[in-house]
Amino acid sequence: MTNAAAATNRDGTVLPEFKQVMGHPQPLWMLFMSEFWERFAFYGIRWALVLYIVAQFHGGDPKGQAEAGLTYGAYLALVYAVAIFGGYVADKVIGYQRSILTGAVFMAVGLFLIAVPDPTIFKIGLATIVVGNGLFKPNISTIVGKCYASGDERRDSGFTIFYMGINLGAFLSPILTERLAKQVFGEVIGSEVMPAYKVVFLTAGIGMLISLVWFYIGRRSLKGIGAPLADQVTTKRLASVVVGGVVAVPIVFLLLAVAGEKLQWLLTAMFVGLSVMLMIEGRREGAVARDKTIAMLLIFVFNIIFWMFFEQAGSSFTFLAKDIVNRDFGGWGEFPTGWFQSVNALAIIVFAPIVAWVWVALSRVQANPSIPRKFGLGIIFNGLAFLLLMFALSSLLDPTTNKIPFWTLFAVYLIQSVGELCLSPIGLSMVTKLAPVRLVGLGMGGWFLSTGIGNNLSGIFASHVSGETGMTTASALGGYTFGFWALTAAGLLLLVAAPWVQKLMHGVK
Repeated sequence: MTNAAAATNRDGTVLPEFKQVMGHPQPLWMLFMSEFWERFAFYGIRWALVLYIVAQFHGGDPKGQAEAGLTYGAYLALVYAVAIFGGYVADKVIGYQRSILTGAVFMAVGLFLIAVPDPTIFKIGLATIVVGNGLFKPNISTIVGKCYASGDERRDSGFTIFYMGINLGAFLSPILTERLAKQVFGEVIGSEVMPAYKVVFLTAGIGMLISLVWFYIGRRSLKGIGAPLADQVTTKRLASVVVGGVVAVPIVFLLLAVAGEKLQWLLTAMFVGLSVMLMIEGRREGAVARDKTIAMLLIFVFNIIFWMFFEQAGSSFTFLAKDIVNRDFGGWGEFPTGWFQSVNALAIIVFAPIVAWVWVALSRVQANPSIPRKFGLGIIFNGLAFLLLMFALSSLLDPTTNKIPFWTLFAVYLIQSVGELCLSPIGLSMVTKLAPVRLVGLGMGGWFLSTGIGNNLSGIFASHVSGETGMTTASALGGYTFGFWALTAAGLLLLVAAPWVQKLMHGVK
């Protein structure tokens, strides 16, 4: 029996004896593929949403860009914000495994619904995806953490590998869905808007069904990790969650209808309430748990700032790619707008093993940066991406086409990806280390809620970049200049404060 298998987890439970595959517990690879197919579904529609909203519901008028940005930001915000409830349901009601399976069913239904070209049904579909993702997303990440013993140094690299599963799905889905739509209906945007995007959405729905089946069959390898507790196995409890999910759909639909600043007030109130709950539990567990909770919540705030600007990738960057980036490759044709969404994922796939190796190598010589410093570096890299856009829009604009070179936006996605690797997979691991032991699922929900707040702010920001008449080079330059300065200031502040935040973590690295 390996040391990892004989050890206990943070909650005191003894880990089962797992077969080790490529240096990690075997269930990691089952979770990897389940998340791959779920992210395939999620990112399969991500690249298309703002383009579809403008084309289908605004007749292609650029004036619809602002509304599309707000809807996109609100959708992503709620996808992550609802995770707070999904974490609680898993912790207290039906367990992690059944939460994941229930969420997968809701997500698949929602993906098929958005294929209907009606604005009301479209938003009902988005709302159903939101509810399902809230049950799925935080809980599969929590199970990854539960596969490792307390103090296991492989945890960070395990989460980075898991993150590769996310990005492998995210890389393939925009390419495949865009190609399928074009093969069946020709140009994705044009007279056949509805049927072409139907192919995109239905393909994503099929991907979600594969994720559902994969986890249902593969959960046996978990050997009880994430299974419902003795008082959670009743059919009545499961039925109550399903009914609650169905009731939640119209509520989320109404929240999508108030996308923007009104939604931001609600999300902020949720964040304050969650912080209070976590702090109460942290204080109950003692001074050390209290300090760890404070450190975690502080990093959540910086996480909001990071995602506010990072998620321009699916909103304002999409319109930038469509209208202001020169995508002409001559005889090779035009680079599809949707394929830019795969650049980030490809960079993660390539760089994730390198970054994971760097963290392990640095830890061996006692030089691994602390979690706050990694977050600060991630925010700084995000700022550098906006600096490149500032330079391109002010100095590289072609006077004939009024467009910037293709390589600049491509490089922006690469630079942001390095920042993401410094921050996002480390954040998932951080929550499993710092959250109060009895509320790890709720803590993971808090991580996703902070991401959701950043996403909603990203939609508000994107709507300002597009303005009332659609994006221009001037509006893009003004907005991205603000993004650079905001990110740079936040990143430097966190780097300066890192020693104090690390002290609150009481040795967690």
